[in-house]
Amino acid sequence: MKIGMVGLGRMGANMARRVMQGGHRCVAFDLNPDSVRQLAALGAGAASSLPDVVAKLEKPRAIWIMLPAGAPTEQTVLTLADHLEPGDTLIDGGNSYYKDDIRRAGILRPRGIRYIDAGTSGGVWGAERGYCLMLGGDRQAVLDLEPVFRTLAPGIGNIPRTPGMAEAGGTAEQGYLYCGPSGAGHFVKMIHNGIEYGLMQSYAEGFDILRNASSKDLAEDCRYDLNIRDIAELWRRGSVVGSWLLDLTAMALAENPELSDFTGSVQDSGEGRWTIVAAMEEAVPAEVLSASLYTRFRSRKDHTYAEKVLSAMRNKFGGHLERPAGG
Repeated sequence: MKIGMVGLGRMGANMARRVMQGGHRCVAFDLNPDSVRQLAALGAGAASSLPDVVAKLEKPRAIWIMLPAGAPTEQTVLTLADHLEPGDTLIDGGNSYYKDDIRRAGILRPRGIRYIDAGTSGGVWGAERGYCLMLGGDRQAVLDLEPVFRTLAPGIGNIPRTPGMAEAGGTAEQGYLYCGPSGAGHFVKMIHNGIEYGLMQSYAEGFDILRNASSKDLAEDCRYDLNIRDIAELWRRGSVVGSWLLDLTAMALAENPELSDFTGSVQDSGEGRWTIVAAMEEAVPAEVLSASLYTRFRSRKDHTYAEKVLSAMRNKFGGHLERPAGG
């Protein structure tokens, strides 16, 4: 197949490479000309603008957008739509808010332009490992573009079949799935990322407790000088808490056990917040996911005003004088 790729950042460029390695043709565009030239050197068609992407694709066209959520994606969708024709397809593979997908699909549908929201997980490793794809929108468009999704996805590989799955378990076991109508793909990806926040926070807190097992606040016979790097590696071997996130944690600890290259300030890209909004709209309790999001907010401050209020209250009712650096 032939597909346009707009947005050649860390994931977009790797996805374009994987598509081409799978035998498909690609027309690439990015605001950074160097990114386009690098892919052109690998055989991609080089586009100089969004209209040029459309011009270099045969009908029916398919264009995959890998841009930050919000205005960059919105403007790109609307600009491309002005140059596309009925039967063409736009795929948003970024981390857009699912309600934006519903609205965009509604704008494009009367013009005959098909819209797919593709929740994409795999990060910088996806070029090698493949991408988990959560697809929503026009079902026929998903079926028409299945060869591309199959190329991008990890495939069955060596992952054992889940007990109870039918022998022809569908595409889920291959790493891509049609989840439902417009917005469904990004809704599933949103919850995926909310869970990711919680998992990451659990590992982070657990390793912090292990690291502080030598604290002088503990009784001397309860102190342990633990090798955090080796424990992370140990847990990768047959433990029920083993995961790819643990693999990456073990890798980071092997490179630098003190993690001295990191400040500890952790950003969030939006999906965690949207997950909590969805939980509130559905009246579903999500204590762990909420706490993990708030911890990311906390990581960006030395001390919050709320903590200063707590310190002042403890001082007033109990005479607890906190250390100048905090307490």
